[in-house]
Amino acid sequence: MNESKPIAIDETSARYEGWRIVVVCFLVATFGWGLGFYGQSVYVAELHRLHGWPTSLISSGTTVFYLSGALLVVFVSEAIKAIGPRNCLLAGVFTMAAAAVLIGQVTEPWQLYAANALLAFGWVGTSLGIITNTLGLWFDRKRGMAISLALNGASFGGIIGVPLLVGAIGYFGFPGAMVAAAIAMIVVMVPIILIFVGRPPLHPSAAVAALSADAPSATRVRAQAFRDIGFLSVSASFALVLFAQVGFIVHLIAFLDSVVGRERAAFAVALMTAMAVVGRVLFSFVIDRLNQRLASAISFVSQALALLVIINLQNDIALIAACALFGFSVGNLITLPALIVQREFAPSSFGVLISLITAINQVTYAFGPGVIGLLRDASGSYALPFYGCIGLELVAAVLIMIRGRPKVSSPGLTG
Repeated sequence: MNESKPIAIDETSARYEGWRIVVVCFLVATFGWGLGFYGQSVYVAELHRLHGWPTSLISSGTTVFYLSGALLVVFVSEAIKAIGPRNCLLAGVFTMAAAAVLIGQVTEPWQLYAANALLAFGWVGTSLGIITNTLGLWFDRKRGMAISLALNGASFGGIIGVPLLVGAIGYFGFPGAMVAAAIAMIVVMVPIILIFVGRPPLHPSAAVAALSADAPSATRVRAQAFRDIGFLSVSASFALVLFAQVGFIVHLIAFLDSVVGRERAAFAVALMTAMAVVGRVLFSFVIDRLNQRLASAISFVSQALALLVIINLQNDIALIAACALFGFSVGNLITLPALIVQREFAPSSFGVLISLITAINQVTYAFGPGVIGLLRDASGSYALPFYGCIGLELVAAVLIMIRGRPKVSSPGLTG
């Protein structure tokens, strides 16, 4: 990548090649979140129906998935430097497809854990860390917009992914549906990545600066980050919220299935993710002019209110409306950390810090599905774990407002 030659770059031009990379990342996110993130809610419900395994046992497999991914995602920026974004994306696609097939074939709990561990490799190559780092190679001034647009694919993966998986399971059965999903991912994504993802330009962007010899090492940036109050408040608050958010979403179909039925449950998930797109698009027009930490806090509180309604009302319309309210913030909560890091920290640290925040968040929310499953089994309902999620959302709303003292410019963490 360092052999690229300097070129004139106009990121505002529709003809700029970077916007093709945004489309590629949008499609990668669609499959990545459809099979890796939102798909977990389908796997939990379907494996419980097929095998009668306890909810806590199945959701612990989801914990294995997220925890394994967290151990890998911190090295995404180094992987891109070593083998390039195209090879990283291809590896993610093939690995996720293979893992999806294996999940459909499991007959024993240990097989589910092994398949989820493999799925984690695919998740790392198709989710937030790889997408933000890849787009950082093509964008500087328009990076926030590029990331926001590309991550709409994450919501799109929920909008079409869950209903399609549920429908395919009804038609092909669970094993056949997972094979079909894997084939579709390979057929669609491999040619697109090979054709459109080439050598990034020599760009004065954060990601390229981070890959240069003069930039601070990734190890140094990570060490400084853990001594920075502003970084810790961002990582801790989003880790708590995503613990609650991921745990809730993974169990959402299982919760709604007994209340409104499987079809309406799938519709509620689709509506929730559609609202995530609406929320992210609306925010994209104003987020650069807002206090992004305050916007995050308001988003956290809105999710807490939605959970309160879901726990206490059994009316179909009220439940679906609350899922829509919850979803309005879902998309922004995976976009806002990158925008806060871009605004508050040195450009050369962007790729490493985003990978680090993603890893911290994933280590934390890896336990969300398992803990909620355990609390549900112990209490006999989802009320207790969902009230716990409300508490985490409110604590996070306070933490995100702690920014720390302004620091002078340095070649390390701050800009």
